[in-house]
Amino acid sequence: MNTKPFPPGMHALCTTIVAGTLSCLIAIGLVAGIVELFLRDGTPLQNVIIAQQACSEFSFVSERDACVKRFLAASDHRRVARR
Repeated sequence: MNTKPFPPGMHALCTTIVAGTLSCLIAIGLVAGIVELFLRDGTPLQNVIIAQQACSEFSFVSERDACVKRFLAASDHRRVARR
């Protein structure tokens, strides 16, 4: 009498299905996280690169970050819908 809940080949199949489902969920979560990071700030990458190059003379990271933030704040031109 076989007391195992699955037939001999079913255990490997169930493990494969669970692993595949889990890897798909992790991949979807990672992609959603990356997309959210790109869309959250809303600053075009071109502006960030220009700001980093303009502030490259600062040697301390904190000074450089403050300069980049000031540069991006000064160059922030958002379009406002007209009536």
